[in-house]
Amino acid sequence: MNEFINQAIIFIGTTVIIVPIFKLLGFGSVLGYLTAGIVVGPYSLGLIKDAESVMHFAELGVVFLLFIIGLEIQPKKLINMRSQLLGLGVVQILLTTLVFTGLGIWFGLDLTIASILAFGLSLSSTAFALQYLIEKNQFQMPFGQSSFAILLSQDLVAIPVLAIIPALVVTTSAGHSTISFATLGYFTLLIVTLIFSSRFLIRPFFRFIGATRSQELFTATTLLIVFGVAALTLKIGLSAALGTFIAGVLLADSEYRHELEANIDPFKSLLMGLFFISVGMHVSLPLLITKPFLIIGLTITYMFIKMIIIYGAGKANGLSHENSKLMSLAIGQGGEFAFVIFGMILTMNLISSEIIAILTAVITVSMAISPMLNMLNEYLLSRKAPTEPKYDEFQDEEARILIAGFGRFGQIFGRVLKSQGISFVAIDHDANQVESLRRFGHRVYFGDASRRDILEKAGIGKVKYLVIAIDDFSHALDTARIVHENYPHVKIFARARNRAHLFEYMEMGVKMIKRETFDSALAFTGDLLKELGISDEKTNQILYRFKNHDEAIILEQFKVHKDESKFINLVHEGQRQLEEVMETESKQSYL
Repeated sequence: MNEFINQAIIFIGTTVIIVPIFKLLGFGSVLGYLTAGIVVGPYSLGLIKDAESVMHFAELGVVFLLFIIGLEIQPKKLINMRSQLLGLGVVQILLTTLVFTGLGIWFGLDLTIASILAFGLSLSSTAFALQYLIEKNQFQMPFGQSSFAILLSQDLVAIPVLAIIPALVVTTSAGHSTISFATLGYFTLLIVTLIFSSRFLIRPFFRFIGATRSQELFTATTLLIVFGVAALTLKIGLSAALGTFIAGVLLADSEYRHELEANIDPFKSLLMGLFFISVGMHVSLPLLITKPFLIIGLTITYMFIKMIIIYGAGKANGLSHENSKLMSLAIGQGGEFAFVIFGMILTMNLISSEIIAILTAVITVSMAISPMLNMLNEYLLSRKAPTEPKYDEFQDEEARILIAGFGRFGQIFGRVLKSQGISFVAIDHDANQVESLRRFGHRVYFGDASRRDILEKAGIGKVKYLVIAIDDFSHALDTARIVHENYPHVKIFARARNRAHLFEYMEMGVKMIKRETFDSALAFTGDLLKELGISDEKTNQILYRFKNHDEAIILEQFKVHKDESKFINLVHEGQRQLEEVMETESKQSYL
């Protein structure tokens, strides 16, 4: 116990000193954690000797991170990502592995060993990349989603590779390679078990736990699920992080999704910091001191080749130059899974420990360089456009109304409110749009309304009404969720694109929702009816009945919208009811 407390003091003390300094200097927390690990590690001050045991414990941070990411991705969204998983992820893995295999053979390695090492080098760090993207609020951006698709592909491909690696290098007494597919079979069984459990066991159990109104019990249950799935996945010889990610995906459409995320997040943040510290502890300072040019040169070459391949894969899949570049910067480093592969090869005595030490140093240094490259890119962009206006520096506004999104929909609100002398503040994410609108006297700021800090600067704590008129529905939903959970006094007027969006808002508790084309389409239909010879009074009556029926049927559809068969039946029933209502209203022919 005394040893544990001493180590905890060392970790926490070093962290609270070094990490804030790095954040204040603009280097970010990840680089601060890495530096803290180097300082306390066995190759520096030697305050912590056993880096391996720390790494095993700290990997729980990656497990929690992947569980939370899984909660953000519903199964349908994961299925929709299949083109990215194949077109981006698999292509990146294959090309990178081929290139590094060729280099390995050129340096005199056996084909089998070269290909295994090359696969390890093709992988990126899920922990580093996702932490960076989340910290910079870039996970939902096109390059952020594409980066995640590649990282997820790498984890999925790692499953069969883990099963095959021993077969590639181990032979039976008869001299033939053996491949056991038991691991893949167990993994398939685990997926089926998780699908069944998430639907018929876990959710009902959470309802039971929720009825106790015990936050501590809910947190303990959440941890039990994460640890349980991680243990099962490890038992069959696979990645615990991948197992918990799948569990998170299966619980993504649960009504307890946000509660689960809130319970896990504090543990995830602490353990992710410890994970980055443990990576820093693996940096071999003696090797860097004795062979600095070799390590730095190999690292730069490694990252350059990998980033070129990632950039090319992005461009080939339709990403813009800027998104492809940002994606290559985000995931151009080596991955922690490479340490596992290198360890397997070393254990089998198939390669010298010196080569493994050099490759491990290259991977670790690439992780340290990665945030620096992103910082350099941000600096170059700021130098490239030094006169670009920054409209997200808000004045001390006292308006009662905040409009999030000031495009074609939001401007209607703005024009009407301005005509009545009612003050408002507007936020829009398009800098060119903001600059144009400001020339016409609109009080609109450049910013992302789905970020809580931007909303707070815009005065969300003071306003009474929020109009959500954002084009991107995922950002609109994030904005509504932040305001609904943190500023309950604000009444939300939300723009929905269709019924699915409407139901998402309704689940959240938003009351004032309008589908963006419903009223205009209804009014235009009225013009057509009048052209057909139907009187104004009768037209208004038809539209009134239709609107009332549609609003009533929406409430019924909302109750069953997650059950596809019931929802379809209700749609047909609603259409039949509408026809009956209209027939009852009038027996005459309008044509």
